[in-house]
Amino acid sequence: MIKPGTIQSILETSRIEEVIGDFVTLKKRGANYLGLCPFHNEKTPSFSVSPSKGIYKCFGCGKAGNVVNFIIEHEHYSYPEALKYLAKRYGIEVEEEEVTPEMQQELDERESMFAVNTFVAKHLQENLFDTAEGKSIGLSYLKERDFRESTIENFQLGYAVDNWEAYSKNAIENGYKKEILVKTGLSINKDDRLIDRFKGRVIFPIHNLTGKVIGFGGRILSSEKSTAKYINSPESDVYNKSKVLYGIYFARNAIVKQNNCFLVEGYTDVISLFQAGIENVVSSSGTSLTVDQIKLIKRFTPNITILYDGDPAGIKASFRGIDLILEQGMNVKIVLFPEGEDPDSYVRSHRTSEVEEFITKEAVDFIKFKTNLLIDETVGDPAGRATLIKEIVNTIAQIPDGISRSVYIKECSNVMDIPEQTLVNELNKSLRKKYSKPYTPSVEEIPIPEEKQTQARQIEIDPLAITDLENEIIKFILNFGHETIIAENVETGNDEEWIIIEYLIADFNNDQINFENPVYNEILQEYEKAIEKGEPLDISYFINHPSQKVASAVVELLADKEQLSENWKKNKIFVKKAEDNLEDYFASLILPLKSKLIAKELRKIVNKLKLTTDEAEWFILQQQYFELKKIANLIDNKRNRIFNY
Repeated sequence: MIKPGTIQSILETSRIEEVIGDFVTLKKRGANYLGLCPFHNEKTPSFSVSPSKGIYKCFGCGKAGNVVNFIIEHEHYSYPEALKYLAKRYGIEVEEEEVTPEMQQELDERESMFAVNTFVAKHLQENLFDTAEGKSIGLSYLKERDFRESTIENFQLGYAVDNWEAYSKNAIENGYKKEILVKTGLSINKDDRLIDRFKGRVIFPIHNLTGKVIGFGGRILSSEKSTAKYINSPESDVYNKSKVLYGIYFARNAIVKQNNCFLVEGYTDVISLFQAGIENVVSSSGTSLTVDQIKLIKRFTPNITILYDGDPAGIKASFRGIDLILEQGMNVKIVLFPEGEDPDSYVRSHRTSEVEEFITKEAVDFIKFKTNLLIDETVGDPAGRATLIKEIVNTIAQIPDGISRSVYIKECSNVMDIPEQTLVNELNKSLRKKYSKPYTPSVEEIPIPEEKQTQARQIEIDPLAITDLENEIIKFILNFGHETIIAENVETGNDEEWIIIEYLIADFNNDQINFENPVYNEILQEYEKAIEKGEPLDISYFINHPSQKVASAVVELLADKEQLSENWKKNKIFVKKAEDNLEDYFASLILPLKSKLIAKELRKIVNKLKLTTDEAEWFILQQQYFELKKIANLIDNKRNRIFNY
């Protein structure tokens, strides 16, 4: 277990905008930062990060939390894993208390899968450099591809010896469980015997965004036609191939810096380009591009440049994946390497400056590229040309931005020598088909029986419901609970100076009132305990609270969607704020809440009085009623209103 002092040091050192900035492109917006939410698909940024409060909040999907929560949610880490990640990022030494056998048993299964992947990756890298087979087969192959040892070590490349149970047996001997090896896909359980899935292959570990090994790719070097050239880890709790891009951990910072992501086909393409200094490169590892992979790139840049070898058939097969990129509102360019070349071979035979110059010169907008490619194929074929027009227009229809669609229609009209209006008409057909939805009547269109309408008119909406008041009070306490106000002493009736949180606790205890929200009662109890110990709590304590319920509730309250424009101040338009008059603002919250809570309790008592036949219970309820009614009247005298429940 990580020591409490170390946890505190991690929380105090971590800067939320820096940590989230590793995964999401953030732009300064006033005191906060704004970006596209990494937890759901959106085109307009609604993901807000507040450095001053140390919280994030998406006003689209509702995800919110602190810096540790973000790593837990984004990387699917356990709480200890998230803390260790942050410690590593900020160079903090993690001090841990001894883990008992009982605690070891309770370690998260996912953590165990990460651990065994890391262990096996290290073992396979040692094979590459330290065994005769690894050096003669695996290392020789990698050096033939001109990979330097520093590059091999950086990408943690390895070699699985040609033995049915070499690394599985080694892992078991080092305390890793059989079932975990099977769940990661490293081993296959056959007749109660573990078999190495990747035996006799050069190994390419696959990393997630934070550098954890989540899976493996293996290339066989023998010429057996019956054996697949490449195999990957199967799907597991930590590896989902449709959501992963090979090389993203190494490329993410360069993608942001270059504001462009190069997308290639294979592992070696990524490694060769990276070694040449072109680091903003990832691979879909031979699989068709998925929406999740596109979203992963979109977190860092809206621009993708796809680097193809000279195979037209392969390019056509990828058109559907590129349409998905356009659908996400991203910009796509295509670079076609000379026939017989791929990114890996081209990089190995040219200087880096020549490769960069070639990519810059040859990069063509995808729609223009697709149009020219298909035009060449339909020369002298009217039917084929008509099909081409529809296909191009369908591709343009994937673009969400109307202005961009208009620009492409105009350009395609010139290239294909077709009237622009003809293309616009076809585009409108595609858009109607794409966005048409079954008709459902709105609320206003649904007929309501007359008696129901009468009943509806009798219902009044209370703009300051109990929940709203409780939310505002806790938010007020978190921000200003340490401040002082002048308030009445409930015992003496005299005005005295109070610390706000101490007054609230004393006032609630005196009137025997609790929040309806149990989490808010827990927060109040924490304050009360801290006051008794003489250890004041600050807002960061609750933001980073060990209880997820408490931390989430606090973050939710503190995340402000709206911020006042500086123009309001320039034009002398001022909004009343809590800090302008703490006493008045506090009273405007606490008195209505107490009134509503007491009124609710009085209604309960009245209902019980109507039902009870027990004389003793009736007497007790009657006493409770008069006591509460007395408090209610005092409150309403202060509010200058007539009590009504």
